Amino acid sequence: QVQLVESGGGLVQAGGSLTLSCAASRSIFSISAMGWYRQAPGKQRELVSIISSGGTTNYADSVKGRFTISRDNAKNTVYLQMNKLKPEDTAVYYCVLRRLANDYWGQGTQVTVSS
Repeated sequence: QVQLVESGGGLVQAGGSLTLSCAASRSIFSISAMGWYRQAPGKQRELVSIISSGGTTNYADSVKGRFTISRDNAKNTVYLQMNKLKPEDTAVYYCVLRRLANDYWGQGTQVTVSS
């Protein structure tokens, strides 16, 4: 079983920055894709960004140019650097480890951006 522990959420003013971290409990981290999803109240969970085991990244159009995903395989950790935050970025952010047909989810961390 894989456990994912997220940290780094909080309250920030519009225009500010936050960095989310997600640490995985198992060594399959390095051979797995990692990603971040978010879910705002009343909305469906949506993909924010994903990074492959080889380092290829993809971003939702709404965050391109503002968010950066990265990974440290030595620490089994994926990061999401969020800059120029907007009130519409407010959501619970979830880390996901994707390996073959399986997704493993973290518990989520709240990000609130005030205007």
